[in-house]
Amino acid sequence: MGFIWTAHRFSGGALALDVANSVVLRFDPERRIDRFADAAAMDAFAEAANRYGAERERFGTLVRMRPENRQIFIGLREAADRHFRALVRSEARPDLLADLLEAIAAVMRRSERSATGLPLDAATAHSALGLIASPEPERLKICPNCQWLFFDRSRNRSRTWCDMAVCGNRTKAKRHYRRNKEGIQP
Repeated sequence: MGFIWTAHRFSGGALALDVANSVVLRFDPERRIDRFADAAAMDAFAEAANRYGAERERFGTLVRMRPENRQIFIGLREAADRHFRALVRSEARPDLLADLLEAIAAVMRRSERSATGLPLDAATAHSALGLIASPEPERLKICPNCQWLFFDRSRNRSRTWCDMAVCGNRTKAKRHYRRNKEGIQP
């Protein structure tokens, strides 16, 4: 496997959002990368979430899901992405919420806690339920640089990027380059 899960890949602030963000360049068909296309990367994600995930204390140790649950898990990922993206854009639709709830139910029916921890699919379903029930849906945002979903946990709700060290710096560097190229002083 050539891909390594880093802290940046867990910038969503909620496991369900980090899972949704596992599709890089989601809306660019030519450059789109599904990090879960490789089963080994999906398993490694569960292990990395134990180190970097924002909800690691909530769920305890995450473990790999059963291989037969992978397709249902991908359905949950896609339903979560559609629903939360629409919610952020103030385009929430009852059918997208229903799809997400059905995907959560499908995962919950097939997943069971193991002696070593909670499977990734079940934890993701719980995370999505927590986001649905959140009293502050306005904290859900989309990064203007990479289009990832994230939950703004900042005190004043002013977070702009999924990760300031990556997307924030890239945006600021582009702006600085453009100003210097055009001769505009800040």
